[in-house]
Amino acid sequence: MDARLRLLNDWQHGFPLCADPFGVLAQATGLDRASVIAALRDAQDDGRLSRIGGVFAHGSGGDAVLVAMAVPTARIEDVAAEVSAHPGVNHNYLREHRHNLWFVMTGSDSAAVEAGVAGLERRTGLPAMRLRMLRPYRIDLGFDLRGQTASAPMRRPVGVSAPAPLPVALWPLAKRVEAGLPLVEEPYAEWAQELGCEASWVTERIAQWLDEGRLKRFGVVVRHHELGFDANAMTVFDVPNDQVDAAGQLLAEQAGVTLAYRRARAQDWPYNLYAMVHGTSRAAAQAVIERVTEAAGLSRYPREVLFSSRRFKQTGARRFRGWASAPAVAPLPEVVHDLAR
Repeated sequence: MDARLRLLNDWQHGFPLCADPFGVLAQATGLDRASVIAALRDAQDDGRLSRIGGVFAHGSGGDAVLVAMAVPTARIEDVAAEVSAHPGVNHNYLREHRHNLWFVMTGSDSAAVEAGVAGLERRTGLPAMRLRMLRPYRIDLGFDLRGQTASAPMRRPVGVSAPAPLPVALWPLAKRVEAGLPLVEEPYAEWAQELGCEASWVTERIAQWLDEGRLKRFGVVVRHHELGFDANAMTVFDVPNDQVDAAGQLLAEQAGVTLAYRRARAQDWPYNLYAMVHGTSRAAAQAVIERVTEAAGLSRYPREVLFSSRRFKQTGARRFRGWASAPAVAPLPEVVHDLAR
């Protein structure tokens, strides 16, 4: 594998927590430290790299909700632009369904999240379906980029499944972990200087959060579309409540499943189990969906498959950073996803 692709692939988990992390990457790839940093900056500039940071476990702090709207075709452009402009929205996709606009609203607490969703309902004049997460089975999205889909099963979860929220005193570090490492020679030292502490305290806290399961991973967070995974499908199942957790855990352990979680049902939306599959083509993703549905014993339950057709916005969550003073702009141009021909 090319050394520059290795930088994006090999450190999605287990990014070095030491004084010279980019030196560690340089030694492993045969590049020098300056070339490593330059390659990561290039990847950030062209959209392949979102950030080097943490993916916090559900319940660690702040709040988020998945939202769906049924938007008339003639209004898609205007409504999608309105949604993407909200700084609390970190993902905004068009999907193949009557409920066609799907986005995630994040915020520092549930009141902020609800205010954000309600404000979009007022501005667009459209009702929003709120689909709260009840239990995550896999949420870190880190997988080997060398195949057509995720080629290996999920990593086993670490720590408690529902950690207590982080104390507010630790939010200044959490904000930085959420936003991503600066691409400088001693990034943890830069954070430590901003926080008024030692760099060793920074890396020890991150390691502790990983051990406790507060962080699902700390490492390279990529944008899969820019790396060739332009087919992205959300499959939803209607599973009896007394069977959904067992089915969800089994589903999450299947190779090819990149996200799996249980969500609350809503009016006219009976589905409670969700699985995401990312692939380099629609056919590759569809093959995974059929295989894992059978393997997880879900073939007998009602389901729908919602391929994404456009990405309007994709950026990091703002659970700890809030969004009251954040710029109301979409950080990336929207892209068209892989479609059936």
